Amino acid sequence: MKTSAFARRLSLSLLLLSAAGSAFATSPAAAPATKIVGDNPAAHPTFTVRVVGKGQPMLLIPGLNCTGAVWDETVAHYQKRYQCHVISLAGFGGTAPVAVTDPLLPAVRDQLLAYIKTQKLNKPTIVGHSLGGFMALALSAAQPDAIGPLVIVDSLPFLAGVQNPAATVETVKPQATILRAQVRQGHMAPAAQRQMVAGMVTDTARQTQIARWSTASDLATTAQAMYDMYTIDLRPDIARIQQPVLVLGSWAAYAQYGSTKESTRAIFAQQYAKLPQTRIEMSEAGRHFLMYDDTAWLLTQADAFLKQPALVKK
Repeated sequence: MKTSAFARRLSLSLLLLSAAGSAFATSPAAAPATKIVGDNPAAHPTFTVRVVGKGQPMLLIPGLNCTGAVWDETVAHYQKRYQCHVISLAGFGGTAPVAVTDPLLPAVRDQLLAYIKTQKLNKPTIVGHSLGGFMALALSAAQPDAIGPLVIVDSLPFLAGVQNPAATVETVKPQATILRAQVRQGHMAPAAQRQMVAGMVTDTARQTQIARWSTASDLATTAQAMYDMYTIDLRPDIARIQQPVLVLGSWAAYAQYGSTKESTRAIFAQQYAKLPQTRIEMSEAGRHFLMYDDTAWLLTQADAFLKQPALVKK
């Protein structure tokens, strides 16, 4: 199993995505937030929310440097059955940044939990991609009673543990500190940027859009978010998660580095070993942005999962 190749590729993908875009158009494409009745945006400066649809609550959290617009097709699918609360993190994709704290992601987690409470969202379904999936796990681990089922799209509870399952937060901090400094420095070579974005999504229009979001993102926010993902290990914490969890993974982009569907699935299974109720499914051909690369498969998997009798809210 070429675990190290997979890990290096995944880590480099995140690094280059954070700096991508100088070879593309640079106009931001951040989705505007819609005012929510009774909401106080000042209480959650680390994110904005756009609400679409009616029904049971669903929070959709994007990945690194993306706005909530990455979920547009998913929201269109669910808006007649769910009240979709589409999250955009401050500083990503052209949204206004806020003062960056160290750490950043725990502050986002706490403000999201407060938002769920103040909006009286009854055990919302959480759908998260990449960093958003990491955040979904953090939300549920922190307050299992407040959260409903989770749909995790190509995300892991401890990114640094992919290359070395024995890694600890302390052992990876020096490398993560260097990574944070590198990201703050800005853009990388255009050819490498194009190759890396192409490795994360197949459609060229989507590649351009993701690059635009990346270029429009605040480097300090991106750097700190990546540092947090490398230095926060959720593997022990997910044992507290009471909800059923669907994990959707990708592997095809790493095949040229020796990875297989089975070897990549084994990495996911190892990382999620302590999660009490989980189902892991791997896309056949989709790359990291599964909501773009394998839309029908993702929605079919999520639909079947959310219709399970065990997930019906009492």
